Amino acid sequence: MIESVMTASVAFPENPERRAEATRRLMAATGLDDAILERLVRAFYARARRDPEIGAKFDGVHDWENHIARITTFWSSVALMTGRYHGQPLPPHVKLDLHGPHFHRWLALFEETARETCPAQAVDYLMEKARRIAASLEMGTGIARGELPARGSGASSG
Repeated sequence: MIESVMTASVAFPENPERRAEATRRLMAATGLDDAILERLVRAFYARARRDPEIGAKFDGVHDWENHIARITTFWSSVALMTGRYHGQPLPPHVKLDLHGPHFHRWLALFEETARETCPAQAVDYLMEKARRIAASLEMGTGIARGELPARGSGASSG
């Protein structure tokens, strides 16, 4: 069901009515909405900030409410195709000196949190999106350092 909703809604022109319909279909298929996504984002960051492997990577975030709102908007755009996020996720991640193991840990924590906070039918859908995002960010941060991530390492292997 989710796959058919995604296939039907991926290539539509920027049309508010069609976007809203795609969002409604995704919400129905996944059980997700902005409130659930906000709970996911809040719970994930609460966990990630305490994590011994990646927690220190978040030390530079000083306005957590703004960060939570921005990342919730990002996930709303990614998961529900709302189109509300207008930003560039790569530049802030480049500054963090992230490598494959960081992305792998991020994915593990994100999946644990998604399984605890999201409807069951949404978890695989969110994880497919999360894996693509992690692989893209891993590649982008590697390229920014003048290197390419090793094949089969970190986020790109999962």
